[in-house]
Amino acid sequence: MSLLEVEDLTVTLGDDVVHEASFRLDVGTPLGLIGESGSGKSITALAIMGLLPQEARCSGSVQLDGHELLGLPDRSMRAIRGQRMAMVFQEPMTALNPLQRVGDQIAEAVSVHQRLAASAAAQRAEELIETVRLPDPPATARRYPHQLSGGQRQRVVLAIALSCDPDLLIADEPTTALDVTVQAEMLALLQRLSRERQMGVLLISHDLAVVASVCDDLLVMQAGAIVERGPVAAVFESPAHPYTAALRAASSLELGEPAREEPAASPVLEAVDVVQTYPMPRRSLLRAPPVVRALDGVSVRVSAGQSLGIVGESGSGKSTLVRALMALEEPTSGTTLYAGKTTSGRHPRELHALRREVGLVLQDPMSSLNPRMRIHDIVAEPLRSLSVDMDEDVRVPELLDAVELPTDSAARFPHQFSGGQRQRIAIARALAARPRVLIADEPVSALDVSVREQILDLCKGLTEQFSLTLVLVSHDLSVVGHVCHDVVVMRHGRVVETGPTRAVYSEPQHPYTQRLLASVPTLDGSLLTRFDPDGGVGGGL
Repeated sequence: MSLLEVEDLTVTLGDDVVHEASFRLDVGTPLGLIGESGSGKSITALAIMGLLPQEARCSGSVQLDGHELLGLPDRSMRAIRGQRMAMVFQEPMTALNPLQRVGDQIAEAVSVHQRLAASAAAQRAEELIETVRLPDPPATARRYPHQLSGGQRQRVVLAIALSCDPDLLIADEPTTALDVTVQAEMLALLQRLSRERQMGVLLISHDLAVVASVCDDLLVMQAGAIVERGPVAAVFESPAHPYTAALRAASSLELGEPAREEPAASPVLEAVDVVQTYPMPRRSLLRAPPVVRALDGVSVRVSAGQSLGIVGESGSGKSTLVRALMALEEPTSGTTLYAGKTTSGRHPRELHALRREVGLVLQDPMSSLNPRMRIHDIVAEPLRSLSVDMDEDVRVPELLDAVELPTDSAARFPHQFSGGQRQRIAIARALAARPRVLIADEPVSALDVSVREQILDLCKGLTEQFSLTLVLVSHDLSVVGHVCHDVVVMRHGRVVETGPTRAVYSEPQHPYTQRLLASVPTLDGSLLTRFDPDGGVGGGL
């Protein structure tokens, strides 16, 4: 039975345009909508929800259970939103009030639409918290958003969306940048709720494997137009449109075979039994404050010519290890070394060689690039701050060419570039002083799949071109497998498994590595790795 019918939907909003989009969504048959940033996916969702800005121009037809939604006054749409349809947005931290307990926020949504008494709304909030499988509902209800993990916050947003048992749920990129195990749990939950509640689900994503994990049917959107549609398996097995084929190829990252040099006798970077602790807020003046062990006896060797991946979920200690290796933080105990020389306990001025010879690329280029500086000055900054004797007017164009950006980019500002282009700028800056080692900390998180592949191929090509040693940090095993020939798996501040990537991925020894690999949504030819909505991934979650 058709729940949602969209006919010739056209939206004009500045540069964002949707062209005559038509599709239908049936009850109990989750529908996936995929495409890259700017393709019109979110604009389509906002048009269905009646949440477009006032300056948007919208035409066509959007019918829910045969009732036309386009053109309804705001008061009528407010009654439909929440009661009949709801939306889960991409970033839960911006969707939740940071000053209000999560139970109160869920109860507020219940009260607005069902007009329940405060006590009944609070009880319903705890029931919803249990529905989305958050632990200890009464305790969770009393917490604030910042006290929850990213996956838990996304579940709270989902609980709010489910508060009035909507017929239609639109989930817009609900798993972006989540750890693979948390992502798997969220997708399994969406699939289970769709089945149990006979709820229509429109899942929007730029990741084909994510959509394939939940949805039966698929829409592919490019430049505001739907270019392909059909059953997921059929579309993936024989994509009719070149854009779909390109997305499919970009989603199927395979284990890479980077050129391996013979490792040097002594490592370039090394951590030996490193412990890093952080004090938590003091609860009593009579007791010593508790501490968090971010790193708990970690030992890692990075040899010249090696491409090493460090994988693990958020909070596993990956970024803390990077800061220790870069001598950006002094470890509580243990030793870090560069080229055989201890960096622990050194004065910052004594670490000049390390700063010149180890380049760092951070996760979010928009926050690491100065928005007031032109690209020439951003890329040349390491040459100036590290007193590198190079002509920046020669070096900057060389670097922009190396990362495949036009030389006229030098006169522009960061906001004038896409996310993938900004990451290329960050890589160019990290290479400015001709380092021996490049450390990339989550460099492709939240990028579109095709842009992700471009950046990874760029990193792989640059390491071979400039004989770099690469350390790639990620929570995404497919990313590390595409680039690195060796891998370190971290959990709770410890290294639980290490070895050649192909060997670790094909025969993981530690249960945690097995769980991580089982949680990755993948495409295997025309076959799809499906989630068990009751038991998680392969029953392992």
